[in-house]
Amino acid sequence: MKRTERKNQSAVLRKQKREEAFEKKRQRGTSGTPPTFVVIVSLHRDVNADSCLECLKTCDDELIVKRNEQGITHFTIPRFKKRASFFIPEYGNLNALLDAVKVADTLLLLISPQNGIDDYGEYCLSCLFGQGLPAVTFACPGFKNLAVKKQSEARKSLQNTIEKRFPSEKFHALDTSQDALMIVRQLTDQKLRPVYYRENRSHMVAENITFELESAESQFGVLKVTGYLRGRTLNVNGLVHLPGWGDFQMNQIDSATDPYPLQPRKYKNKPTGDVEMEKETIHVLDKADPKQQESLETEVIPDPMEGEQTWPTEEELAEAEDHAKNKVLKRVPKGTSEYQATWIVDDDDEAEEQSDKKEEDDEEDDDSDVDEFKDAMETVDSDEERNEDDEEFETMTVTENNDDEKYDANMDMDEEIRVLEKLKEERQHAMFPDEVDTPMDIPARTRFARYRGLKSFRTSPWDPKENLPSDYSRIFQFDKFKMTRKKVLNQENDDGALPGWYITIHVNKVPKEFMESYKPGTPVILFGILPHEQKLSVLHFAIRKYATATQPIKSKDRLIFHVGFRRFTACPIFSQHTTGNKHKFERFLPADTTCVATVYAPITFAPVPVLVFQPTPEGSHDLVATGSLLSVNPDRIVAKRIVLSGHPKKIHKRSAVIRYLFYNREDIYWFKPVELRTKWGRRGHIKEALGTHGHMKCVFDGGLKSQDTVLMNLYKRMFPKWTYNPHVESPPVINEYKTPMETIDEDDEEAQKLFD
Repeated sequence: MKRTERKNQSAVLRKQKREEAFEKKRQRGTSGTPPTFVVIVSLHRDVNADSCLECLKTCDDELIVKRNEQGITHFTIPRFKKRASFFIPEYGNLNALLDAVKVADTLLLLISPQNGIDDYGEYCLSCLFGQGLPAVTFACPGFKNLAVKKQSEARKSLQNTIEKRFPSEKFHALDTSQDALMIVRQLTDQKLRPVYYRENRSHMVAENITFELESAESQFGVLKVTGYLRGRTLNVNGLVHLPGWGDFQMNQIDSATDPYPLQPRKYKNKPTGDVEMEKETIHVLDKADPKQQESLETEVIPDPMEGEQTWPTEEELAEAEDHAKNKVLKRVPKGTSEYQATWIVDDDDEAEEQSDKKEEDDEEDDDSDVDEFKDAMETVDSDEERNEDDEEFETMTVTENNDDEKYDANMDMDEEIRVLEKLKEERQHAMFPDEVDTPMDIPARTRFARYRGLKSFRTSPWDPKENLPSDYSRIFQFDKFKMTRKKVLNQENDDGALPGWYITIHVNKVPKEFMESYKPGTPVILFGILPHEQKLSVLHFAIRKYATATQPIKSKDRLIFHVGFRRFTACPIFSQHTTGNKHKFERFLPADTTCVATVYAPITFAPVPVLVFQPTPEGSHDLVATGSLLSVNPDRIVAKRIVLSGHPKKIHKRSAVIRYLFYNREDIYWFKPVELRTKWGRRGHIKEALGTHGHMKCVFDGGLKSQDTVLMNLYKRMFPKWTYNPHVESPPVINEYKTPMETIDEDDEEAQKLFD
């Protein structure tokens, strides 16, 4: 193909794409497509969203306004030949806001003329940015009520506030019918911003819902969801997802009459000749075929006979168990026969009691700081009682007893102690990363039997299929996941309900707790999931800690994940976001860098945004991290590193005698192949053991310093816990939002001590 032909071909393709985009924009909101779904969000407590919606209703005298039971207000605008629907999520209900924005075409963000955006508004914007924003429009009700002299200054201040997050956006006043008409025109005609996880799947916001129990005693029923289908074609044999509740099958799909048509159809009543509106008619579009219906199977049922090793019989297992019970290991002098050994009294039981006692003592030592804190508080109280009449205490400002009792009543000391322990662990991990003390009462080769040494963490081989846990037999894995993803996303499905249709979906086997927990005015949304997306696998999320999240978050803490259209809880493990085939395990979520969270969860095809929340004792959800789906890969190796430390006793040129790394001769020879390193950059290896108490001779690539520390790195592969739960309870409504730092009372010295 010649150059001119290539240029002409590209010009034709550009023209076609431009015409398709223009036609799609022109058809949006008309009779053949669903109404433009607008979510009105107040970014300041002083701005009343309901009043703004009433102002929008004055945009046109011919405007037809209807409101349904779900709290959605429909505008039919004959002047523009367009339709729009408006929804206002409850202020402070974060889950309702996030669910509504998942299916929104555009957002109408309301700001205050005096204060712009408050802290809760900034928090909502952070969540919405992390989830994926559609098109936005800013409005400022009450702006023209300001004095004329102050309007210019207020406009500059508000514009600067908006440009921090939206550099190209400007706000519009919303005070008159002309302002309302201009905003409605922009909402229906503006260019939409694509949200890819939503465009690739069929979705719906409920205009009406009904629930029918299967029987009077049944815990499940059929949920009938009526609304406009958006996105892709929906096949009745596929699966749908209810955020916070899981995946479900469909029984059938019905076609319903559009209750908000752009041009209502009329017909004449033959006997009377009167003109009446079109009556509602419902007919079945399609019913599910059990033979072709997608299965709800989420995990593989493992077969114990598929292992490489032959499974022993029950008789062999019983014999081995009896043999293990009868066999007793005893420490005896050299040359002792088996008959003589049976007469020697062993002190193993006593040693076990001492070991248990020592572990309890260690736990008590770990909690010593907490006990000292409590003792110190009791001492202060007793000193105050003894010195009530002292002049020194007469000059101090003492809080009223009633205030103290009120403050103490709202404090959970168990939670305070738990947070304090986490802070101590995080601080210790930052000062001495991965360092572990070698136990003196247990052989190191036994205590660290699962760990291995690596010559190079980056280049040393590690088979991802060895020593896998039993949970890996329950997950799904693809040979070529990228090829499967490409095939699924490009798959065209013309069989089913088309986007723009007003339909009723019969969702089967929905628990009745769904309707019991449902609150009127809360949006109900449905997403049709792609093939394989109900199956569990190992998901990796690239996340970064939220700026205001101050509390330490430990690996395997239970967190709440918003992954695109899904919402579930799980206990992730954290690892470094690096290249290579091995990735270092992180004990805590790092505050200043991106890391990877690994969980067992349903397969999801990227790109998908991720929000991570942490549940609080009060039941609320705090945003702690944002990010996106990195990969679906069970073979990704997350290796936990521990560092054993020793100190030089004698140094002679390049050799040195090292102690405190091990405490017996056998451990030295067991770990002899593992390379040593020092904090000052020297590398070496163990040459031989000296004596029986753990001293050893080591050789390094240079001379050691007496203040240097000798280290040995050991690694173990980590796997997440099987803690996936699709049911997530909605948090309480936030009546008063406070940033994490505002929750600390700066005037309370005792509260400050917990964070010093």
